[in-house]
Amino acid sequence: MPPSKSNSASPAEMDSAGAPPPVLRVAVLADSDTRWKWGALTARRLTPGDGRADAPRAEISGLLLRGRATPTPRQLAEVGDVSIDPGRVREVTAAEFLRTVRDEGYDLVVLALVGGAVQAMLHGLAALRTPVRPVVVTGYVGVVYEKLADGLLLRHGADIVLANSRHDAERFRAVYEGVGADASAVTEAALPFLGGEPHRAEPGRDTVVFAAQPSVPASRADRTYLLRRLVEHARLHPKREVLLKLRSKPGEHTTHIEELPYQRLAEKLPGGLPPNFRLVYGHMGEVLDRTDLLVTVSSTAALESLHRRIPTAVLTDLGVRETLGNHHFIGSGLLTSWNHLDGGAHPEPDAAWLSGQGVAADGGYGSAYDTARARVTALLARRDRLPALTPYYTPATAPGYLPGILARHHLAPDGHPLPGATATGERGRVRGALREAVRDAARGAYRHGVQRVAPVVRRLGEL
Repeated sequence: MPPSKSNSASPAEMDSAGAPPPVLRVAVLADSDTRWKWGALTARRLTPGDGRADAPRAEISGLLLRGRATPTPRQLAEVGDVSIDPGRVREVTAAEFLRTVRDEGYDLVVLALVGGAVQAMLHGLAALRTPVRPVVVTGYVGVVYEKLADGLLLRHGADIVLANSRHDAERFRAVYEGVGADASAVTEAALPFLGGEPHRAEPGRDTVVFAAQPSVPASRADRTYLLRRLVEHARLHPKREVLLKLRSKPGEHTTHIEELPYQRLAEKLPGGLPPNFRLVYGHMGEVLDRTDLLVTVSSTAALESLHRRIPTAVLTDLGVRETLGNHHFIGSGLLTSWNHLDGGAHPEPDAAWLSGQGVAADGGYGSAYDTARARVTALLARRDRLPALTPYYTPATAPGYLPGILARHHLAPDGHPLPGATATGERGRVRGALREAVRDAARGAYRHGVQRVAPVVRRLGEL
């Protein structure tokens, strides 16, 4: 059910004596579990003056963009506390999102989406041409190690493009300036989900956690190798608790497609699993609470771990390669192999590298969003005078690229919803129910194809 409209005061009236704090109406549009986590927590951190008695109260609505990776209720629950009423979270199409923005009058919109979807929503929002438009914020959910130019240019046009570190902010500006685009929207911040207590060793506790990734590495041989080495590590250290932290259960989708779930591979591992080895789910922060060594190929969990000063290792067993994403950690001091970890080695992070990556293990994280929050406040104060959204890609500059991106979200080249995308009334409700049933069936078939049929076809092709 859509949130009700409020008679909130304008940002310019926020400090009126005796007046109750106004309501800042925020919408977070996300298309996967990790992007929901990023978007919801970012929205909280961007609330101007959050925590002051006279500050605007943020009323955040969660909108989940319908698609193959739309998070399940279990995945949403695992994100942790983002202080958003579950009743204010609902699934929408692109056209429904645009209609909601038009009708509900949001002050701030956070686009926590893949690049193409961000671009489509920017053009859709621009096409609304409402007298007063919302401030629009976007960014990346984690480490940016591939498609830098493509992803950045698809995000161009938002009022604020958040960078998770000084390193990323410098790269983002270089890309925009290099193509002649305005780079002023780039704003340095940090990953919004860093936090938790610093690591403290506890007598009798020795826990190693491997943070799995849905698509890295991709091949069965590489994923089986990592699983085998993890299990062997557990057997070599029987007094050590070894956990395989999984992102999703079979049948669920995350930001990236997981064709070969570790759960399935573990079922077929010769010799079974040792008693000190377990597969775990849940909120990453809660798992890190009991972690003494975090191991990964290139997961953003490494940054969460480093922020808490937990010993962290980035594996080189499969090489240091762009396709794996572990090249991002060159210079970090964290690169190592299972051979060294089996022998008891713990990498030592490089302080200069950590500083550039926005990890802020030195305590500076509390001010990481100050600049971004100030920019949002300034933009909100002149919402009635904000210029039109002007993405870098237009039908004139990218006629062979942009229309296809918009069409995937049922938008015309001018950003308006295509005919039939905004059906209303009784017929629209019937069509919506039918579409929902077909969508659920199609999603189930897609997941079955990805996780069951595709691997078989590949094996047959290798015979």
